Amino acid sequence: MRVVNLGPDPSLVYRPEIVEKQYKDKEVYRNFESGGLFDRVFNTYKIMHSIQTLDFVKLKHSEWSHCSHSQMGVMDAVMSLDQLVDESDPDVDFPNSFHAFQTAEGIRREHPNNDWFQLVGLIHDIGKIMAFWGEPQWAVVGDTFPVGCRFQNSIVFRENSFQDNPNTSDPVYSTECGIYANNCGLEKVNMSWGHDEYLYRVMKYNECSIPEEGLYMIRFHSFYPWHSNGDYMHLCNEKDLRMLPWVQEFNKFDLYTKTAELPDVEALKPYYQSLIDKYCPGTLKW
Repeated sequence: MRVVNLGPDPSLVYRPEIVEKQYKDKEVYRNFESGGLFDRVFNTYKIMHSIQTLDFVKLKHSEWSHCSHSQMGVMDAVMSLDQLVDESDPDVDFPNSFHAFQTAEGIRREHPNNDWFQLVGLIHDIGKIMAFWGEPQWAVVGDTFPVGCRFQNSIVFRENSFQDNPNTSDPVYSTECGIYANNCGLEKVNMSWGHDEYLYRVMKYNECSIPEEGLYMIRFHSFYPWHSNGDYMHLCNEKDLRMLPWVQEFNKFDLYTKTAELPDVEALKPYYQSLIDKYCPGTLKW
C-alpha cells in the first residue's frame, strides 16, 4: 500500500467554534493561530465548498457505493491509517492508528457494556482509506453538511468559502429545505462526500451488524452544524432526534482522547479483533 500525504484533517485540527470554549487550552489546539495552519485548512474548505454540489455527491455515490475498490478485513483497514502521513503537522509524532485505539479505549472506560460503541470508536475514521485510491483531501476529511438545500451559517467558513458553488444560486437548492420535505429525516438527505458517508455505505453494503446508534455515529460524526450547533433540525425526524445524543456522546471521545500516553496497540488488538469478528467479520468489500 502506498504512503499518502493526506495532510491534517480539518475537522480535528481546526474547530473555530470550540476555540473560545473550554477546550482552548488543549495541547492539540495550540497552533490554531498559526497563519500557515489557518491558510492550509481554509484552502481545503474553500475547494470543498466550491466543488461539493448535489451533482458531485451523486457522482461519488455512483463511484464508491458498489464497494469495488478493494477487499480487506477491518483490522487491516485500521492499521492502514498509519500510511496516511501528515508531514505538515509538527504535533503529530505517532501513528494515526493510535488515535483509533485511543478513541476506542476512552469509550471502553466509560461505556464498558457497549462493545459496539467501542468498535465504532476504533473504526470511525477508516473511511479515509479512500485517499489510497486517489480521492483528494477535500473529498475525504473535514466537516460534512447537506447538499441540495441552503448551506447554513454554522458550516465552518460559511461566509467566505461558498461563493463559487453553483448550488448557492440555484432557485431550489438555495431554499431552506431545497429538494427535501420538512422533517423528512436525515436518512433521505444527501450529505457532502467524505469518509463518514463512505464508511457508512461500506458497513451497509457488507451487512455489518453494528446497531443503528453506531451507524449514526459513523455517518454523522463530522456533521458539526447538526450535532454541535443545532442546525438542520427542520430536516430531522423523530428517529434523528433520538440518535442525536448518541452522536454527541461519541463526539467527545473522537476529539478529546488524544493524550501523550500512547496505547499498547499489539496488546489491544486481540480484544478489538473479537469485536470485529462479532460485528464486521471476515473480509469486507471496499
